Amino acid sequence: MRAQRIAVIGGGAVGGALAAAAQDTGHEVVLCVRTPFEVLVLDTPDGRREVPMPIITDPAQAGPVDWVLVTTKVQDVGGTGAWLRAFDAENTPVVAVQNGVEHHDSLAPLLARSPVLPALLYGGTERVRAGHVRRHSAKLRMVVPAGTLGERLTAVLSDPEVTATDDFRTDAWRKMLTNLAANPISALTMRRLDVFADGEVMALAKAVVAEGVEVGRAEGAVLGTTDAEQAIKAFEVLAPGTGTSMLYDREAGLRTEHEHITGALVRAARRHGIPVPRNETLLTLLRALPENARR
Repeated sequence: MRAQRIAVIGGGAVGGALAAAAQDTGHEVVLCVRTPFEVLVLDTPDGRREVPMPIITDPAQAGPVDWVLVTTKVQDVGGTGAWLRAFDAENTPVVAVQNGVEHHDSLAPLLARSPVLPALLYGGTERVRAGHVRRHSAKLRMVVPAGTLGERLTAVLSDPEVTATDDFRTDAWRKMLTNLAANPISALTMRRLDVFADGEVMALAKAVVAEGVEVGRAEGAVLGTTDAEQAIKAFEVLAPGTGTSMLYDREAGLRTEHEHITGALVRAARRHGIPVPRNETLLTLLRALPENARR
């Protein structure tokens, strides 16, 4: 396949890591950011390097592209409207690389022609500062729905490795389970994954995930006890110093994506009449954080 022209909207942890990976694969990448910086710096397990690519802050500078990767948090999607309008075209798919289960709903209202492809990303990334990203994983992995767009993306990207699934709903909820406990608890305690070495904290995490399994099943996901166990194991096996996206946002003084992880779970639970007291408590506390309460 010929080299593709790819626009990455968002220069944070995920955007920077994906832009560098796509550039390294041989594609022509343009990084679309709000906060300007001169060069993208990437830390990997192999060391630090600069990744040369166009970095633009004005949608008027955007030209036609083959793909758009939206990597901003769901709560920040509204600020990408000008970029999305600039790239909006029938033959330009927009890939929503986001946490939660609301990928399509977050982007579709901002697009007139471009199709939306939801995507799940696995692999640790961290924003050190504007233009400086740390990639903790040697390999990134992306999961997308099976179908024409998904197959096209698997042919375009090798890093991250893209896998198409016939049951994206279940896969999205499985990742949601890993986020439900790790993100809120780390953000509220301002601790990295070492916090789960505390037995009482781990008991709370398991209860939070169990509520998520019940709601996910009501939403049509094929989930069971094994999925809950795997969700807990996912952050048990990581290094204790590993952080989460909500924790990184708190450390940077940014609002967190609680409404699109814990909030999405609570809204779904209420639709189905399912009690989720632990998640409701976490949501109340997250909403009261200074960076969230002031908005």
